[in-house]
Formats: sequence, C-alpha cells, structure tokens
Amino acid sequence: MAAPSGSLTPKDLTQIDVQLAATDQLLERNYPGDDGSRQPVHTVYVPADRFTPSFPSDWGAQALATAEAHGGLERLGHLLGQEPDLAEAVASQVQAKLESEPVEDLRLDFEDGFGDRGDDAEDAAAVAAASAVAEAVAAGSAPPFIGIRFKCFEAATRARGLRTLDLFVSGLAAAGELPRGLILTLPKVTTVAQVKAMDFAVSRLEEAHSLPAGRLRFEVQVETPQLILGPDGTSPVAQLPHAVPGRISSLHYGTYDYSASLQISAEHQSMEHPVADFAKEVMQLAVAGTGIRLSDGSTNIIPVGDNVENAWRLHGRLVRRSLERGYYQGWDLHPAQLPSRFAATYAFYRQGLPAAAARLRKYVEHTEGGVMDEPATARALAAFVLRGVQCGAVDAEDVLALAGVGIPQLTGLAHPRLAQSSLADSSLAESGLPHTSNPQGAHS
Repeated sequence: MAAPSGSLTPKDLTQIDVQLAATDQLLERNYPGDDGSRQPVHTVYVPADRFTPSFPSDWGAQALATAEAHGGLERLGHLLGQEPDLAEAVASQVQAKLESEPVEDLRLDFEDGFGDRGDDAEDAAAVAAASAVAEAVAAGSAPPFIGIRFKCFEAATRARGLRTLDLFVSGLAAAGELPRGLILTLPKVTTVAQVKAMDFAVSRLEEAHSLPAGRLRFEVQVETPQLILGPDGTSPVAQLPHAVPGRISSLHYGTYDYSASLQISAEHQSMEHPVADFAKEVMQLAVAGTGIRLSDGSTNIIPVGDNVENAWRLHGRLVRRSLERGYYQGWDLHPAQLPSRFAATYAFYRQGLPAAAARLRKYVEHTEGGVMDEPATARALAAFVLRGVQCGAVDAEDVLALAGVGIPQLTGLAHPRLAQSSLADSSLAESGLPHTSNPQGAHS
C-alpha cells in the first residue's frame, strides 16, 4: 500500500522552519521552565547587624517556646482547622523542622530593616555580614539559602546600595567559595533599566572575582505600580525575564510598599487585597515558563502578646491561600510566625497527596478513572507531589506507595526537559530534598 501523499513539499517545510527559527530560539533560551530544584517555603528578613551564626537556631528555639506557651504545636494545628490525626502528624513534623532547619531562606536586610545609619556604619555592617555568613556556612549553621537585600537603585540610594552589594560579595569571595544558596535582592524596582543596571553590576563583580558568568543571580522585588504598568501602557515586569535572560531567580511581591503606592489605607493593606491579587496575577503571567520563581509578601500581624492565636489563624490562612494560588513561598518577619508557616504548608501537601498521587498513578499506568488527565495536568500533579517531598511535608516512600513512582521518575514527570538530565537520574540527596544533617545541600 502506497504511503499517503500530501501537498506541502520539503521546501515548504524548510521555509516554515526558517520563519520560526527566531521563535524556536526564544522558547529555548527564554522559556526553559522550572529547573526542578528545591524552592524555600519562606524568606525571613532580619536587620543585617542582628545576624549571627546562631540566628537560625535561636529563632527555632523562640518559635518552639511560643508554641509551648500556647498549648503546643498540635493545638496550633487545631487552631488552623486541621483534623486531629493531621494535626498530630503535622505537629511532629513542625517540631523536627524547628529543631533542625527553622529558617530555609534568610535575607540580611540593609534596606528598610536597616535604614540610613551613615556610610561608615553601613560599610562596617556590610563587611561584618560577609564575615558572619562565611562563618555560618563553614560551621554548617547557615540556612540553605542566604543573602542580603541592599538599598534600591533610585538616585538617592543607588551608590549606597551598590557599595553594600560590592562589600558583601567581595567579602564572601575573599573568604572562599560563595555559598551555593547565595541570594541577592534588589528592592523597589520601577523600570527595566534598573534591572539591566543590576545585571551589569553583578557581571562586573563576577569578572572581578573570577566567578563563572551568571553565578550571581538576583531577586527582583515588585513593590511599585510602575513595574506592573509602565508609562507607555505596557507591563515592565513582563519584559524583565527577556531583558536579562537567566539572571533573575525570582520575583517577590512587596505587600505594604505596593499597597501604599496605590493609596490603600493602612487598615486595609493586605496580601489578599484585590490590588495585591492583581499584581501577583500579572507577575505569574510575566514569568510563566521562564523558570523564574515567585514569592508572596508578608503579613505585619505578628503573633505576640495577647494576639498569638488570632495572628496564627490569620497567618496560616494566608499561607494556605498563597499556596492554593501558586505562590509557594512567602515572607516571615518574626520567629512566632514559623510554626504557622510550616504547619499550614505541611498540611497543604499532606492533605493533597492522596488525591494527587491516585491521579498520577492512573496516568502513569494508563488506567481509567473519573478524571482523564492530559500531560500538562500530569506535570502539575507531579510538580505538586515533588514540592511536597522537597519541603519535607511528605516522604518519598509514601509517594512510591501511593503513586507508584520514585523521585527520579517523579522529577521527570514534573519537569520533562530534565528527564534525561542528571537531576532526573539523581539520588534523593541530590534532588534538593531537605537534609537536617547538611543544610547547605540545597541547590543554588
């Protein structure tokens, strides 16, 4: 039987390939997808001069003490609406987490949390911060991800911010190899030009310290309406991934600066205000497929004094809300927020695991069920389960039992481009999974 013939010739197909060459290059370069490595569930901000190598363990102890003073971690689970069995299991996990790795991502703050103390004081603090971080990394007490937030690139603070960045990075480089989880945060960005300037600055630092090109990636804080909607009617935040491809690691939403810029009264400034949701939806669209990650902001309602339980309920609900909306990271500002952060996060993944694993098993085994999932949905299911494993909420053994897949196959399903890479073939220890004995074993 003769093969069916069509009307398009090889010349036609070649012409189409030529027409789409730029599109192919754009998709390959600018839309690599998530790299499958561990993402911290939170970022803790602390004034830079308050950091010591014991800071994470100190915060963990304070968090546990607050929980103990208010009925324990299991009671916290009940306050967050967890069923008794779930509250008991989550409480055990949170206890272990606060004892072993209470802070996943730490930002030593030279911006709002530090203020203007004069050049001599900030110079000294920047040098001291580099030394303290290097000491913590060497001692194994540093969080998996750590870095600084320096002052923004507006004219009044630009030189100061760049000098602090320079002193910190140069101090770390002089002390030895940079931390694998080093994070640099550029705040109050308003234009694409400021991000390009940051790209130039870190490129020069890489050259000065003989670092590989692209080693110094940075976060962009979305705190101004000008970054969401520019003066020409376009969205500058959507241009950022393509202005400096591969350089931006994440976008972080700034709850209070952004809300205040839109004249939202202080009483109503919140992570769940409609202006916040709009900005965060634009951010999601801007970075979809680029591999750039997202972080929600913070709540300034702190669990202290007579407000502990109400603040826990609020924080737990907001953490859950962010997770449900695809924001897997947020800011924490006080040690008493750690219990509700981890309790809400672990419950989210543990509650979702059975259904997600069952659907994933049906997809992998090609069995029929009540839902016919497409490859894109299977990727989402696998990514959800993988995040649960990476943050420590669920065990790899449970995933294997429920979904019938191990970590390499799970990673390949979640991130198909990595299916043939070393990450997909890696062991549990190399997959970005949390390890209490080696907190520096995270992907940078």
